[in-house]
Amino acid sequence: MNAFDLTGRLAVVTGAKRGIGRSIARALAEAGADVIGVSATLAESGSAVEQDVTEAGRKFEAIRCDFADPAAVRALADDLAARERPVDILVNNAGTIRRAPAAEHPDAYWDEVLQVNLSAQFTLTRAVGAEMVRRGDGKIIFTASLLSFQGGITVPGYAAAKHGIAGLTKALANEWAPHGVNVNAIAPGYIATDNTQALRDDPARSSAILDRIPAGRWGAGEDIAGAAVFLASPAAGYVNGVVLPVDGGWLGR
Repeated sequence: MNAFDLTGRLAVVTGAKRGIGRSIARALAEAGADVIGVSATLAESGSAVEQDVTEAGRKFEAIRCDFADPAAVRALADDLAARERPVDILVNNAGTIRRAPAAEHPDAYWDEVLQVNLSAQFTLTRAVGAEMVRRGDGKIIFTASLLSFQGGITVPGYAAAKHGIAGLTKALANEWAPHGVNVNAIAPGYIATDNTQALRDDPARSSAILDRIPAGRWGAGEDIAGAAVFLASPAAGYVNGVVLPVDGGWLGR
C-alpha cells in the first residue's frame, strides 16, 4: 500500500468547492497530501472542502480564481509556479457546461466553455508543468469526460473542449514523460453533480441514461476519487497519456 502513499506531497485541485473536485481533494488528503483548493467562489476559510482536508490531518489553502478570466488564470499559474514549495500534483478539474441546440448555440456559450474547460487548463498546466519538468517529477491529472469519446446532445462546446482535453493529455505526456512527469486524465461517466442536474431532472433522459449503464446507477464523486489517488501516486509511475473512463461500464456497453 506504500505505493499509494502521498505523504509530503502538495496537490492543487481546481474546481474543488464541490462535486468531483471536493471528493478528489478529500481523497488526496486522506492519502497524505496537503491541498490547495481553487474555485471561483471558494470561501477563504471554513469551506466544506477545507474541513474535509483538515479532518484528514492535512494542510489546506483556498484560492479564488475565475477560470473564465484569462488574466486571472495567468496570475494563478504564475503564483503556483513561483512558490517555494513546489506543486507535486495538479488536478485540472474546474469546468462548466452550457446547453443549447447546436443551431442556436450562442458564441458566448462556446467561448466560455472553451476558455474554462480547455484554454485555462493549458495555461495553468503549462506553467506548473514546466516546473515539474525542471525538477524531473510531478503528476498532472485532467478531468476529461465521456464526451471526450462521444458527441453528446446540445453541448457542442463541451464536447469539443473535452475532446481537446483528451488530445492535450496525450500531447503533454509525449513531451513530459521522459522528464518524470506523468500526464493522464480521468473520464467520469454520468456523475450526480451540478453539471448533470438538468439530465437527472428530465425523466426521459435520466431513464435512458440509467438503462445503458451496466452498474445501474448514477456515479458519485467518490467513484472518481480512487482513480485520482492512483494516478497521483507512485503506483502510476509507468502510466502516461491515458484517458481512464470511470463510467459504470457505459463505454463498454
